[in-house]
Amino acid sequence: MEFLQITSSEDYRVQEIYNSYSSTFPEDERRDWNQFVDLFSNPHVKIISVLHESKTIGYLIIWELSNYVFVEHFEVFAEFRSQKLGSHITGYLFDNYPRIILEIEPEHLDEDAKRRYAFYQRNGFRLIDEAHIQPSYGEGKKPLDLWLLANYSPENLNIIKDEIYDIVYH
Repeated sequence: MEFLQITSSEDYRVQEIYNSYSSTFPEDERRDWNQFVDLFSNPHVKIISVLHESKTIGYLIIWELSNYVFVEHFEVFAEFRSQKLGSHITGYLFDNYPRIILEIEPEHLDEDAKRRYAFYQRNGFRLIDEAHIQPSYGEGKKPLDLWLLANYSPENLNIIKDEIYDIVYH
């Protein structure tokens, strides 16, 4: 498996990633095209294309913050799901980032949310906050009640949440 950072919105993979991102994540959980393109000029952000057997199978959008990374989006493309590739991607994250935080929909929302929560639990994450609110991504989009998960025990969750709000969702 290969993990290649995409450094330009002109990269040919960006449109494929954005198309999947737009169809997988609900409107309220994602950036519009211009906001997405702006990520490439943000020094905190890495957009990583994930390849397996020479095919792009998914991507990561991560934010390198003070002493942890925040995984804003993690997707294995639909045609490659249920092949344990997501576990390999979390392995890459653990190998490269000792402190990881991510947000997910609460497991009680639906079967997909329950399955995702179980996946993250199996792969070393635990629930650290059930009262996290993802701010709106912009006009016409709603803030969301989400859960925060981590692969470690953060000392001060309020400081972490403030940093996520200030840098990721500014």
